[in-house]
Amino acid sequence: MSELHTGGCHCGQLRYQFSGALHDIAHCHCSICRRVSGAVVTTWITVPASVFQWLTGEPARYDSSSTCARYFCRNCGAQLALVTQLSADTIDVTIATLDHPEQAPAERHIWTDSRLPWLHLDEHLPSEPEETL
Repeated sequence: MSELHTGGCHCGQLRYQFSGALHDIAHCHCSICRRVSGAVVTTWITVPASVFQWLTGEPARYDSSSTCARYFCRNCGAQLALVTQLSADTIDVTIATLDHPEQAPAERHIWTDSRLPWLHLDEHLPSEPEETL
């Protein structure tokens, strides 16, 4: 039986689910994630698009680059997901919006060339200057 994971935005207008193990979780240090989230780092899980579905609501879309679309709640502004043309068969989901984010610790850092020099977080994890797919 596959694990089922659920999550949603702060106000509850958007809910999602996906199945599978919680792995391929990365702290992203890119400047785009910082600016769109207002946070110093965003932690993502990458899952096959085929196992992800929106349960309630329809997210707004923001194209943050020519290859990347981000999905967020129109009402509360929570960023929930990201799709990139570089890996069109997957979707990245923000760990912080999971119902149980404590079950999904990060496994690596990505885009560390953009990392804020004063941020010290999970320094024992492997790091990638950019993201390798």
